[in-house]
Amino acid sequence: MKKDAFVIGIDYGTDSVRSIIVNAIDGTEIASSVFEYPRWKDGLYCEPSQNQFRQHPKDYVEGLEQTVKRCILQAGPAVAANIKAISIDTTGSTPVAVDETGTPLSFLPYCEENPNTMFVLWKDHTGVNEAGEINTHAEKFSTNYLQYVGGIYSSEWFWAKLLHVLRADKSVRSACYSWVEHCDWIPFLLTGGMHVREMKRGVCSAGHKALWAEEFGGLPPDEFFSSLDPLLQGFASRLFKKTYTADQVAGHLSAEWCKRLGLSAEVIVGVGAFDAHMGAVGGQIEPYHLSKVMGTSTCDMLVAPIREVKGKLVKGICGQVPGSIIPGMMGLEAGQSAFGDAYAWFKNVLTWPLQNVLMQSPGISSETAKTFLNEISGKLIGELSRHAEQLPLEEDNESAVDWLNGRRTPDANQLLKGAITGLSLGSNAPSIFRAIVESTCFGAKAIVDRFNEEGIPVKGLIGLGGVAKKSPFIMQMMADVMNMPIRIHKSEQTCALGAAMFAATASGIYPRVEEAMQEMGQGFDVEYHPDGKRANIYKKRYKQYLETGEFLEQQINPQPVSKKTTASLVS
Repeated sequence: MKKDAFVIGIDYGTDSVRSIIVNAIDGTEIASSVFEYPRWKDGLYCEPSQNQFRQHPKDYVEGLEQTVKRCILQAGPAVAANIKAISIDTTGSTPVAVDETGTPLSFLPYCEENPNTMFVLWKDHTGVNEAGEINTHAEKFSTNYLQYVGGIYSSEWFWAKLLHVLRADKSVRSACYSWVEHCDWIPFLLTGGMHVREMKRGVCSAGHKALWAEEFGGLPPDEFFSSLDPLLQGFASRLFKKTYTADQVAGHLSAEWCKRLGLSAEVIVGVGAFDAHMGAVGGQIEPYHLSKVMGTSTCDMLVAPIREVKGKLVKGICGQVPGSIIPGMMGLEAGQSAFGDAYAWFKNVLTWPLQNVLMQSPGISSETAKTFLNEISGKLIGELSRHAEQLPLEEDNESAVDWLNGRRTPDANQLLKGAITGLSLGSNAPSIFRAIVESTCFGAKAIVDRFNEEGIPVKGLIGLGGVAKKSPFIMQMMADVMNMPIRIHKSEQTCALGAAMFAATASGIYPRVEEAMQEMGQGFDVEYHPDGKRANIYKKRYKQYLETGEFLEQQINPQPVSKKTTASLVS
């Protein structure tokens, strides 16, 4: 019988970081801890009206130290003495400007309050113009450098964000030596890296967001970038050529971090990757099953044997990269820019009177008003769901389009806006909420349709993340809209668990991550099956969704929609 061995999985989300200690032999969770980013919670460095969302690395470092130490305190010294490895996942693309030592510029005294020196969060769309320029520029080259990222570069990604920051801030231009993803920087930090050239960059972030591909010999040539803007001249040479899968070793825990965390110098640190990719592993992804990590946005993961998809390029997704999810398999990524964020937006609209009238009422103390507001806000989505679920489903119900934060896939376009149509004096909060939920399910169906159209069959659905676990109403609607069953994974923390599985593989406890996934996986606890009658109504309403979306797209791009595009929309 194998002796107990423990690993730490660390999951950096949009609002918080979560660490867990897991028994690598059977996947039992021993301890967990969550840290909410204080600066992010206070809205610092962000301008939502300008689609600017930045996070200070201090939030990340403080969260790392506090959550791991709390976990160790919960688990006890015997467990701490047998921790073998740590692996991390993060949101992405969430890059930052660093100096030659790999230190984020926001750690330097003269830069610590400058948003352009912060990590540029995944949902920051300030580089939308730069993304458009990259797409136009790529057409000038005989080699299609966008072929492995779905043919369209997004403002949510590495190069668009870099170019925007360099153009916007002269001080960053002069101090920025390199540009680093969050998921690559944390392992570098933990292993005591001294020069950014020592940093092991993960194939996950490099392939899906930075245009790295073996077929190009690494990144596109300097000419591609320097002819786009001279500010990028020579920049690629300060980045990376080689990449690593997440089952490989980034290094060992440095002396500083051993002391800070109370762990041994023998602890291995794995190569980092994005949250949804590790989350798909934590959720026991299967070939041709779309693993939907559903939170503020969605990331949809699919793996397939490389030999079976060789030569197939899926248009309009977030990339297909060998080894980005499971080493040795093709990893394909899609997703929606707003999912839970769409529900949160509507909740914020409804609570505006409480925030701006009740909080100002002279007869109510600010503390009482705040407590009441938090209580109401916490119950709102549940109550909306309960009432929306009871509404009759009809073809002429209110409808919506889910592009409140632009469209990620299929066919990235962050200039697009959402919409709600079919309103009447009889429309109320539950009926509008139902329309918003339906639109997010329709956005998910558009992704499945694209995979199927491009010759990558979606044979099943796996639901992961907070929305999947907490909302039977949304998940049943998802099954009805897709007209497919959807299984919900047992784990509350699939991303952190996936990181733990990779830690167990990097440390040699398992030779392959598939074995770690099998032994450490928790399985599925709920399966939603489609209602045929409702599925038929949703099929008709889905056509309305596509037509409204086509109309909205025409408003920002009044060129005739090509027959090919139209066919892919309504097929």
